[in-house]
Amino acid sequence: MFGSIGGPELVVIFVIALLIFGPRKLPELGRAVGRGLAEFRKAASDLKETLDTEVTRAETTVRREALPAPSAPAPETKETAGLADAGTPDERR
Repeated sequence: MFGSIGGPELVVIFVIALLIFGPRKLPELGRAVGRGLAEFRKAASDLKETLDTEVTRAETTVRREALPAPSAPAPETKETAGLADAGTPDERR
């Protein structure tokens, strides 16, 4: 029943507003509505940005808690000493 407002509907609304508020008050009223909409959009975008930041922070915390703690590297023994740079077993002989 109620769809988007088209051109003819806007003209009717403008004519009714012109009759109610008069030609001198209408530009002032338009500026006030414009400022209100701009402030609303700014507040909505700030709220969305804050929510996105908090969700990202919460997800990062959950991921950190879900990951196992990094284990300490195994101590080097006589058998493993120097093998990291030795290459394949054939190259070590």
